[in-house]
Amino acid sequence: MACWLYEGLLLFAVVFVAGWLFSTLGQMRDAMDARRPLLQAFLFVVFGIYFTVFWSRGQTLAMKTWRLRMVDRSGRPLTQGRALVRYLLGWIWFLPPLAAIHALPFKVSGGEVLVLMTGWVAIWALLARFHPQQQFWHDAWAGTRIVDASPIPR
Repeated sequence: MACWLYEGLLLFAVVFVAGWLFSTLGQMRDAMDARRPLLQAFLFVVFGIYFTVFWSRGQTLAMKTWRLRMVDRSGRPLTQGRALVRYLLGWIWFLPPLAAIHALPFKVSGGEVLVLMTGWVAIWALLARFHPQQQFWHDAWAGTRIVDASPIPR
């Protein structure tokens, strides 16, 4: 989970550059521009490219720092297709609470969104305890594993 949080910090730079590029090329004047859904879709694609490329090479920048590696069930590097499937399944971390918030018949405050998101992330992380290898379910469904990439001591 620490690697996941660090990845979020690194993604801030990716969002900043991609958002700046989209806003500049699209000549957006403010954040409430009508093209906001297009920006969100663009960022979804940019994140997909980022994770698919790095996971198919074995590690993202945060994973290198924490000495973790992404492999398939056989221990081989991921194909780009499998990395893309893992990226799409990884949205299970966020989509259920976002869908619930969207379905509510009343407006939800920022604090309530934070509680719902944090609660779901905690529940989804705890569900890994029920997997036979104690891995996250989206990894099991995608056929991927996160393994220790530390050098073997002599």
